Amino acid sequence: MHIVEWGIAIAACVWLVWKIATYPHYDIVADSLRAIGWKEWLAMGICVALMPVNMALEAWRWRTLLIHNAQCTMHNFSFAEAQRQVYYSKLAGLITPWRLGEYPARGVLMASDEKQETKGLWARVLSMGAVGSATMTAAIVSIGVLALGFSPSVLTLLGDSYLYALLVVIAVLAIGLYFAPQALRKWAEVNGALLWKSIGQSALRLACWCVQLAFVLLALKGLELSDLGEVSEWLNMPIYYLLVTITPNVPVVEAGVRGAWAIAVFGTVNAALAGVLLWVINTLLPCIIWLFIRKKR
Repeated sequence: MHIVEWGIAIAACVWLVWKIATYPHYDIVADSLRAIGWKEWLAMGICVALMPVNMALEAWRWRTLLIHNAQCTMHNFSFAEAQRQVYYSKLAGLITPWRLGEYPARGVLMASDEKQETKGLWARVLSMGAVGSATMTAAIVSIGVLALGFSPSVLTLLGDSYLYALLVVIAVLAIGLYFAPQALRKWAEVNGALLWKSIGQSALRLACWCVQLAFVLLALKGLELSDLGEVSEWLNMPIYYLLVTITPNVPVVEAGVRGAWAIAVFGTVNAALAGVLLWVINTLLPCIIWLFIRKKR
């Protein structure tokens, strides 16, 4: 398990170095950064400072899912350990399609801990990982669709076919969450209270993302400070995350997908750079930080 743990870390770091070395638009980034003043740098700093808050909220969600499970023997599963696993899972998410490796990566760290009982571990981790993914997606979709109802211009942009796809996604999520307690009862205990709590925690994490996006847009002049007083601008934030979540993508092109939807929703090229930069802050920085918070063995 130690070999697997480090294999994932090394592969992800190699991928990051390759992407940084081959990025073609450093001139645009440099021009954008030179054009901003101290207020914009302050907004950027706040956005970066919120990254640990974002990760802490995810660690809280993950710990809640595990310690709530009556079949789970990890009653001493600490918040610090949950954070370590969440940071590490970002590495695995980079090198697996649709970030499918995030929850198994957390299981790798559990299994590599000599004090951790491994009987039934993988079944529990994957079961609760499925619940965590579903509740996060449910929060993004439900809040995004609600905001979409107040944004006729975005509705027109998307067209009927995309709305039908949204309805299908909502139906699949509803069915999956409804049958989750029964389907997973062999490996984990899931009930309505846990699902609603996880959805609420997911909504808080989405709120953190929206605030981060607002600050990075301010920093890159994709928005003016006065725009934050407009309800329509705040409605665009969850809509953006809805579109990014529903659009099929893999980590290699995820930054491009985020940039494209940022232009579509916010209408400026600076918004595209903001979407990419926020992805760097919330994905690449945690990958680097794990190297410093990993458990010494």
